[in-house]
Amino acid sequence: MSENKGILLYAEVTRDKYIHTVFFELANKALELSKKLDNCKISALLITEPGQLENYRDGFVNSGIDRVYIYEDEKFKNYNTEIYSKIAIDLVNEIKPEIMLIGATNQGRDLAPRISSALHTGLTADCTDLDINEKLQLAATRPTFGGQLMATILCKKMPQMATVRPKVFKPMDENAVRNTEFINKTTNHTQIDTGIEIIDFVRTLENDLNELDSAEIIVSGGRGIGTAEGFKMLKDLADLLGGTVGASRVAVDMGIADKSIQIGQTGKTVRPKIYIACGISGAIQHIVGMQDSDKIIAINSDENAPIFNVADLGIVGDLNQIIPELISRLKN
Repeated sequence: MSENKGILLYAEVTRDKYIHTVFFELANKALELSKKLDNCKISALLITEPGQLENYRDGFVNSGIDRVYIYEDEKFKNYNTEIYSKIAIDLVNEIKPEIMLIGATNQGRDLAPRISSALHTGLTADCTDLDINEKLQLAATRPTFGGQLMATILCKKMPQMATVRPKVFKPMDENAVRNTEFINKTTNHTQIDTGIEIIDFVRTLENDLNELDSAEIIVSGGRGIGTAEGFKMLKDLADLLGGTVGASRVAVDMGIADKSIQIGQTGKTVRPKIYIACGISGAIQHIVGMQDSDKIIAINSDENAPIFNVADLGIVGDLNQIIPELISRLKN
């Protein structure tokens, strides 16, 4: 494989000025894919305001990244779809990677389609697995038909693009130190007049309270919870355990839980140490979002509920009796 081929990762800078954790999860997966592609080079695209690179340098060096292409400008303080996508398109046309991977964050879901459309290439979104097939193509797997099936999708054109939700892959256990090359780039796209001026960002209370991405214990509720009051009971249990609350899509659709805590195919993917599923039947749409939890505890009145097939511990019974008893014992 020629040297200008390889895998390109988008290193998203968050509003709090750190590299989004999904980048390090993608970096670990890219190392695995690279081994099947004759140890091809792994590159990263970093778009940031000036003076931030030193804060990120070690993260790239320790994550097996061979090259980092850096675009710095005061205008990059806030994400801009038009500018960022044009920069990415220019870089892809210059270095010609065979694969480009982007985290399926809010930013990534906005950016990736613009890049793929401009490059006239395919994009497999919200992947749950990535592999290299016998023809050395990227095989991207994602749920389809409402989550009833898993489809593995191939892209006919280069670069082969995919977005991957946070927490689908694990970051590496040990540093994969490389002699990373940092390449400063310039662009004339900063002159684009987008007609949009960002005045301020306001963080909502819900976003402050929603700690699903980093929670080690999650108490999650589904249809069986029945009411919004039931979720207050789950919150009491989660608080006692030092965890946070999640919900299935059904609970969100019923209006008894907020969309921001939805776990599953159309919500968040989580990897807590303990996942307690309360009144959740276990549809595949939900399972794909929590199946990699270290330990899964299921509470359901239906002994045949599919959730028990993935649970490490199953409790068959009325959650309105079981959870208050758990809360009482924890308090004592």
